[in-house]
Amino acid sequence: MPNAQNAVTACVLIIGNEILSGRTQDINLNHIAKTLGNWGIQIKHCRVIPDVEAIIVDTVNEVRGEFDYVFTTGGIGPTHDDITAVCIAKAFGVEIIEHPDIAVRIRKRPAPDDIMASRLLMARVPKGATLIDNPSGGPQGFAMENVHVMAGIPSVMQAMLSTLEGQLKSGPIIRSHTVRAFTGESSIADALAKIQQEHPDSDVGSYPFFRDERYGTNLVIRGADIDQLQQIAKLVMAAVTAIGETPEDLGLDADS
Repeated sequence: MPNAQNAVTACVLIIGNEILSGRTQDINLNHIAKTLGNWGIQIKHCRVIPDVEAIIVDTVNEVRGEFDYVFTTGGIGPTHDDITAVCIAKAFGVEIIEHPDIAVRIRKRPAPDDIMASRLLMARVPKGATLIDNPSGGPQGFAMENVHVMAGIPSVMQAMLSTLEGQLKSGPIIRSHTVRAFTGESSIADALAKIQQEHPDSDVGSYPFFRDERYGTNLVIRGADIDQLQQIAKLVMAAVTAIGETPEDLGLDADS
């Protein structure tokens, strides 16, 4: 586990029946992980959960004590199944209120009374919450202590997340160094295990691929110490050479 002692950790909760049914493909986790990683916050856990009150409440209460931050996406829209705000309020044991700042933003767009009433459901936040700005122009997200609640629509979520830059505590930024080898994982497994055992502060992973009619594996070393990553990469390359294959050093943060 790279730099576990100083790590700032996060959990992502992806909320929505549409994700679990397969009707909607989640792309939010990828963006959140990359963005937070660049801020020195490591995603250590993720769950996809349904729009079910008891599950949301229990899950939020479980993970908010285990990680420095929790980020949720989905379930803060204007329909009956958008229950995330209510669930967060119940998780923290506070009442749900209509936030005046969100309500003002929503009322700027005129609508018939029934439609406006539905829109104003998006102004609900737990009492005591702080707002997460929404540069896209729609209703804001909110935060309760270390739980940050954002929209499920990717463009809106990304806009919300961008406003948190510089506001969260951070730890070491984890980098990666990749070595490519056209060999099966099993042929290099023992050597990788030994390298990993000797370097517990970094993470050594093997990710197989099939390319140009050949099997291969990308050997990825992750950690905060760039010099150490390069040293481990040399060991990995030597291990590949030792089995008669020619390694390719893709370098730091390569898209393997």
